[in-house]
Amino acid sequence: MTEHDDTVEFPTRFTTSFTAGNLGSVAPPPRDSPSAAELGLTREERSPGRNGWRQALHRATGGTVTPGRSSDDETGPLRPARLRHGICSVAVLSMKGGVGKTTTTVGLGSTIATMRGDRVIAVDANPDLGTLAQRGPDQVRSTVRDLLADKRITRYSDVRRHTSQSTSRLEFLGSARDPAVSEAFSETDYRNVHEVLDRFYNVVLTDCGTGLTHSAIQGVLNAASALVVVASPAIDSARSALATLDWLEHHGFGYLAAHTSVVVNSPWAGDTSVDVPQLTRYFRGRVQNVVVVPYDAHLAEGGEIRLDRLNRKTRSAYTTLAAAMPSAFHHGRRTGDFILRRVGRAG
Repeated sequence: MTEHDDTVEFPTRFTTSFTAGNLGSVAPPPRDSPSAAELGLTREERSPGRNGWRQALHRATGGTVTPGRSSDDETGPLRPARLRHGICSVAVLSMKGGVGKTTTTVGLGSTIATMRGDRVIAVDANPDLGTLAQRGPDQVRSTVRDLLADKRITRYSDVRRHTSQSTSRLEFLGSARDPAVSEAFSETDYRNVHEVLDRFYNVVLTDCGTGLTHSAIQGVLNAASALVVVASPAIDSARSALATLDWLEHHGFGYLAAHTSVVVNSPWAGDTSVDVPQLTRYFRGRVQNVVVVPYDAHLAEGGEIRLDRLNRKTRSAYTTLAAAMPSAFHHGRRTGDFILRRVGRAG
């Protein structure tokens, strides 16, 4: 892989008033809150399976018999996914904690790193003692602060002094361990970190905090080529995700809507009273891509995430999410479809 050109300028695409002094000071225009039934709390009539005996029975009976879909119908077979060349920066957002934002960051990043030959890094921009580094190997003590303080970074090996790398080849750059210090992580700090990483990495994923009004979010969203909004299959979480989409549109980031994915992540085992297919249909009215990540015992452990320990449906969901990432790279490199390929794992 060819390293990025050092002369690449940091993108400046922010055009609206969005300073630390006025973040969130103006409420978004009122929007009717969806009812619980609209979001899937009340189950509707089942739709037929998309193929096989369920569809045949549905047609033969004139629609009077509608067998439900099996779990295999929902996931589908694993297909060779296509990932468009030119991903630059992916911001992973959620206004509600505990929905699996960090696991989504690592799962997506690990999938891209495993199936492409690019350099991929996940950055913790959470001001409240983020846990991203805990989901990777404990190889270094460096944080974003150490990277900012290092004035000797001229090549990729200099950055690697500050990052850990998992078996999937995903690298991790953790947040400051002192909450008082990490709270001071500003828009300028994030821009400076991103400028360094943009020289040496093809894909930068940012695990954001839950506070959309934190000053660093301006830098995160300015640099973003794509957004991933994470929700759980619960009504309050779904409404928080919708509020996040409203907030982004109101604050000048509506142009990212075409490059936004919603992940419905199930952080707990067992059935839910929410009709997840209905919930995903509701989100599809707002964004291009909706991916359901099922409960996975390995993710629930809270430790280092390894793709080879995830179940097949979870890996399939992350592959689908990776394939949905847009070709929004704007630094002059060629764009076009790119086949996901497996590469050798680095130790």
